[in-house]
Amino acid sequence: MASPPPLHSGGPSSVAPSAPAPPEKDESMATAEQLLLDLCIPELREETLKLLSQNREKFQQDIAPLLWHSFGTMSALLLEIVSIYGSVARATLTQAQSNHVCNALALLQCVASHPDTKMPFINAQIPLYLYPFLSTAYKAKEYEFLRLTSLGVIGALVKVDDHEVIAYLLSSQIIPLCLLTMDIGSEISKTLYMQVATFIVQKIMLDDTGLMYVCTTRECFLAVSNVLAQMLDALVEQPSPRLLKHIIRCYLRLTDNPSARDALRTCLPTVLTDGTFNDLLETQKDQTTRLWLHQMLHNIAMASSGRRGPHGPHADLNRIMGR
Repeated sequence: MASPPPLHSGGPSSVAPSAPAPPEKDESMATAEQLLLDLCIPELREETLKLLSQNREKFQQDIAPLLWHSFGTMSALLLEIVSIYGSVARATLTQAQSNHVCNALALLQCVASHPDTKMPFINAQIPLYLYPFLSTAYKAKEYEFLRLTSLGVIGALVKVDDHEVIAYLLSSQIIPLCLLTMDIGSEISKTLYMQVATFIVQKIMLDDTGLMYVCTTRECFLAVSNVLAQMLDALVEQPSPRLLKHIIRCYLRLTDNPSARDALRTCLPTVLTDGTFNDLLETQKDQTTRLWLHQMLHNIAMASSGRRGPHGPHADLNRIMGR
């Protein structure tokens, strides 16, 4: 009778646990350092850009210094951006190209918003690489994504008040580009364009140098005030509390300049003086915007108080504000 085979750890009857299988690569847990290394490999760059863009919130403040200081990373991002200039100019841009570059722009936004990398970003003139996208007038969604994401980078630069940033943007003629983008886009995207571009103009004007830039020449003042007026007309049909807030803040800031304040006596849109937006402001419970509107109207009224009747400017203000 044959003897049974000896028991051993590798036999079929063994109850010992098997060795764990190698863990699958979890893309969402990949470290920022490894992803940045992959970014410099052309074959991996497209997928790596997508992963970095999707996970940039997880990396939070760590990603911007890594992007800026890691060897070859910024060059790789700029290479992706300039690679589609020809397609943008020839109107042959594809959705895939647009998405790919928007991922690169999203990473630039991280660098632009970080306090340690913002000024090196400015000093390297990197915002200029975005201006060809902002100056296009094509309304296809591929171009809209590029413009909006590029505006997001500029918005990140101005989010925190910084005179050096404003001075640079003024010298690079960002205001005309913002005014251009306010009038471009489909009906769906136009309000979003207006919000981001108006926010940028607002932040620039809140700086004394920015206000002086806008108010120094008649042409520049009219360019800004005309676009603001056109946006107000659009808001009557398609209300946006956020955009209205930015517009009113711009008008209020203009009243800080004597020449602009005097000009607004005759060119201020009627929708700001006849209570058109009272219901919208009341519905939103936005006391800040209501106060800005009241102060703006007060400033203009006081500038022309000599032309008023015996009741003074406040009687008109009370009527306008629905009191």
